[in-house]
Amino acid sequence: MMQGKEFNASHLTAWVTEKFITTAPAAAALALQTLATHEAVLLLKPLKAEQVVVCMREMDGVKAAAILRRFPSRQTAYILSRLPLPQAAAIYHAFSVPQQAKMKALLESNLLQAFSNATEWPAESAGAYMKREFISFKTETKVAEILEKLKNWPRKKFPSACFIVNKDGQLKGYIRTAELAFLAPTAVAGSVMSESRSLSPEKPAEEAKTLLQQGQVLVPVVDTSQVILGTLSWAELSENKPKKRFGWF
Repeated sequence: MMQGKEFNASHLTAWVTEKFITTAPAAAALALQTLATHEAVLLLKPLKAEQVVVCMREMDGVKAAAILRRFPSRQTAYILSRLPLPQAAAIYHAFSVPQQAKMKALLESNLLQAFSNATEWPAESAGAYMKREFISFKTETKVAEILEKLKNWPRKKFPSACFIVNKDGQLKGYIRTAELAFLAPTAVAGSVMSESRSLSPEKPAEEAKTLLQQGQVLVPVVDTSQVILGTLSWAELSENKPKKRFGWF
């Protein structure tokens, strides 16, 4: 019996589901996708979006789409924007036309375009391996502003570098976060950034190793307009493998 609190079966179920996803995401995804859609929704809805993202990475795209259709639109858009692009694209294309229209109103146009292009990326490509989470600042942003923003950044997701972009979101360079403390607080990002070499998403992910060996801490993956789609590091190249694609992938 729980002391000091009334026993709540739904809280316990959510806790068990979260622990299952944390310790065995592939097994959790397989188990959840065998359930009826409404049952999977009941288990996943109480969880933080980050936990749902972990599970959705491993789930069949069509089943994941059926589950996310039951989520609030803004939460669905948030989850899609943090999934590997091939998986996010698989889910997006499995949505009905009305659901896609809702996502178009909430997601950035370059990400929506990437959903279309992702169907053509090879399994060993930079687009298939890249991580979607990164942080960027405009060229005119002062170092002091960057430090203030990073102060509240989650420790587990603290970036090794910040990308610098122009007013149109095009990549211009990067700054190592470890070097920010040694820069003048009033300096603007565009004047202290380093050159950043990038890869297009259809290029082999292995090509990022050369750039990393040359000292670049993160390799940005950019579209044809030089807008960042994601990043590659040693972690993505050595630990992760692109998951089996479903349906048309």
